[in-house]
Amino acid sequence: HERLSQMSNNLSQSRHQGATVTVTEENFEQLASGGKPLFIDFWAVWCGPCKIMEPVVEKLAAKYAGQITFGKVNVDEEMNLSSQYQVLSIPTFMIFKNGQPMDAVIGAVGEVALDQLLSRALNGHARTE
Repeated sequence: HERLSQMSNNLSQSRHQGATVTVTEENFEQLASGGKPLFIDFWAVWCGPCKIMEPVVEKLAAKYAGQITFGKVNVDEEMNLSSQYQVLSIPTFMIFKNGQPMDAVIGAVGEVALDQLLSRALNGHARTE
């Protein structure tokens, strides 16, 4: 009985640990040009809506593990990346494919909207406005 609970604890820890990677100028090109779509959460420590979205991003990172790479860009530490992709409001969630931005949503949009963004990335359809 004790071994079972220990195994489930290990599983839940590994699922949430390292689900997202910290994206910097140094590793951005490598991550964005990888074979999988790259989801980036542009956020900041002081941003309330970013904190609200954090568990949603972690949950989706677990759901899409192996299909989409999940990264986080701290806009205060990575100002060049933020300005390069014209991130003016946070949170901003952006999908990159083959090193190019493909789709984005801005704000604490909730799980359904982010899930739709991610499934569009996998199916190859960008949002049309």
